[in-house]
Amino acid sequence: MRKTPSSMMAILAVLTLILAACTGGGESPSASEAESMAPESMAPESEAPSESAAPEADFKACMVSDTGGIDDNSFNENAWAGMEQAESELGVEVKFLESRSTEDYARNIDQFISEDCDMIVTVGFLLGDATAAAAEANPDTRFAIVDFAYDPAIPNVEGLVYSTAEGAMLAGYASASWSKTGIVGTFGGINIGPGVTDFMDGFIAGVNYWNEQKGDDVRVLGGRVPSDPESGTFTGNFDSTDDAKNVTIAMLQEGADVILPVGGPIGGGTFAAIEEQNADAVGLGVDVDWTESAPQFTDLLLTSVIKRIDNSVFQAIERAVNGDEPQPVFVSTLENEGVGIAPFHEYEDEIDQEVKDELGALAEAIIAGDVVPSDYYGE
Repeated sequence: MRKTPSSMMAILAVLTLILAACTGGGESPSASEAESMAPESMAPESEAPSESAAPEADFKACMVSDTGGIDDNSFNENAWAGMEQAESELGVEVKFLESRSTEDYARNIDQFISEDCDMIVTVGFLLGDATAAAAEANPDTRFAIVDFAYDPAIPNVEGLVYSTAEGAMLAGYASASWSKTGIVGTFGGINIGPGVTDFMDGFIAGVNYWNEQKGDDVRVLGGRVPSDPESGTFTGNFDSTDDAKNVTIAMLQEGADVILPVGGPIGGGTFAAIEEQNADAVGLGVDVDWTESAPQFTDLLLTSVIKRIDNSVFQAIERAVNGDEPQPVFVSTLENEGVGIAPFHEYEDEIDQEVKDELGALAEAIIAGDVVPSDYYGE
């Protein structure tokens, strides 16, 4: 089991995907853009690249991936899309190195230090220790780290974190509205804390909010009790689709017809189980729009809970290019279009317009602070 970095404490740390190792550095791949969220009122969007040539900037931004590979259709690739946007719109030079194993983290960062990168972006909380060590040893180099922040803050590091529960609450509300059985489910990979549980808790909050608003009694299988960090259902890993399939089958047998798996590749096990069981059920994706990253599941995908890692990475580089001070913690939210939900795609006609309007109103209430997801996590 992977553990959080030993010498640093995450504040609002958010982990998304830990994927299988791929080969090291190379040329820029085609990166998914995770565009056009729905409903539009809560859709995280990136500014369209300028049609005119980007100005030349005397700035080099370098990215160290986690072990999933630069073209993982999710976590690393989404971060690289933000780097490419910075190249296109800001005229900066960009480069990446892939980490094949955890031993590559410090080695890749040191390589970029030696290449005089002005800013180094590291992708994932597992790079927390290596990033901290390099940043403290090189105070004139600027860093940003995805899904992690430091307490106390390191002056030359930006922590890029995400209010995932806000987007997940919208997905939970939509799921409760679609459910025919009145039973939905969620489970995670490894119980590493907010990186996984924020998705699960937000989903539960959305279901509970639906119940409150509608006088309904939709139940959540695999749910957590926030006061008990050991509660909830987890496979214990992020890579076994068989384990995820077994958990999903058990939930289907209990009547669940909407299931949110949180753990990257294990989500494939949920869709495989639904298909093999010929169940009248759907699943949800996480991090990016799975109709783009895993189109083979589109006909079983209700929606996806989105994290705009690309937006936050681009914005961090833009702040650096502009000479702005690093933000110790930059939180992506519904308000700044850093989180949200994907379109309903194949299920667009199965979500009533009334529900879509209610989702828009719920997003506005969350942004205004009138609805707080944690108030609906349950006991």
